[in-house]
Amino acid sequence: MNLDLTSKTAVVTGASRGIGLATVRTLMAEGVRVVGAARNITPELKETGARAVSADLSTADGVATLMDIALAELGGIDLLVNNVGGGDDVQPVGFLDIDDTQWARIFDVNLLSAVRASRAALPSLVERRGAIVNVSSINSRLPAAGPVAYSAAKAALAALGKSLAEEFGPRGVRVNTVSPGVVRTAIWEDPDGFGGKVAASAGAEHAAFLQQIPQAFAITTGRITEPEEVAALIAFLLSDVAGNITGADYVIDGGTVKTL
Repeated sequence: MNLDLTSKTAVVTGASRGIGLATVRTLMAEGVRVVGAARNITPELKETGARAVSADLSTADGVATLMDIALAELGGIDLLVNNVGGGDDVQPVGFLDIDDTQWARIFDVNLLSAVRASRAALPSLVERRGAIVNVSSINSRLPAAGPVAYSAAKAALAALGKSLAEEFGPRGVRVNTVSPGVVRTAIWEDPDGFGGKVAASAGAEHAAFLQQIPQAFAITTGRITEPEEVAALIAFLLSDVAGNITGADYVIDGGTVKTL
């Protein structure tokens, strides 16, 4: 399928690894000029050929720096992927163990980064009749499946996408959400990441825990999702092939969510 994205411009947040890195690679392969942002720039992001920008997107100043650079480098923004998320900062703890500082940090990274980036990009997106994809999580639909603050932030991000789609759709901007389940990224595979912490809290060995995830999460396909699969869905939703899709939330989780 020809997505006809050649010569488009895009900003991808959380671009140094995982879903963000896979999205940068996919868009670059489609001929898109990409600015990829992350707090720490990895060699893998540099190797894509995208313009890499180091910025702390949990802060207003970090987002402003990114968007100023992106607009100057690209001359305008056609596509925005709000992918940055706070998986590294999320702890497998209960509601009473999360203080105000942690709540604020999680919302800054998972929600307000998208609010700020979208606000800065929308004048250009309106002018170019562009598109936004926000990367949420199935935790927005299964809040019991993860830490409460993270789940609440991702639910708010999905609601933000609906609101932006409604407000800016008549002005030519489409906004959609992608909600992955477990994806093969460092969040789960790094022994020091969220997955490692969950395994440790359960008294399980990390490698054995990873192998049991499809069964433990009742994943219908029997495997977790690859970052490239999420990236392909994002690229499709950004393209004019999906020209009449807006305000939608696409779950990509191998059948983890069983409800309508």
